[in-house]
Amino acid sequence: MGEKPKNQGEGDRESAKRYNEKTQEHVESGNVEKAARKAGEGDTEEMAKAEKAGEERAKELDPSVDRDYSKPTR
Repeated sequence: MGEKPKNQGEGDRESAKRYNEKTQEHVESGNVEKAARKAGEGDTEEMAKAEKAGEERAKELDPSVDRDYSKPTR
């Protein structure tokens, strides 16, 4: 029989190590800017709907966003 894989639980060091190595490789490849631009080229209407849905679930308003408090929000 084959060796039974070890269950490392929530603090899986092997997976964390693999993730860190792959992340470092990606950063060093120089493709981060390209990947970020590609991710931002989505459907603007879909992105706006997703952002609105996220804001509706939020417990607090984002303090980094400027708001005009003289106008009602709803």
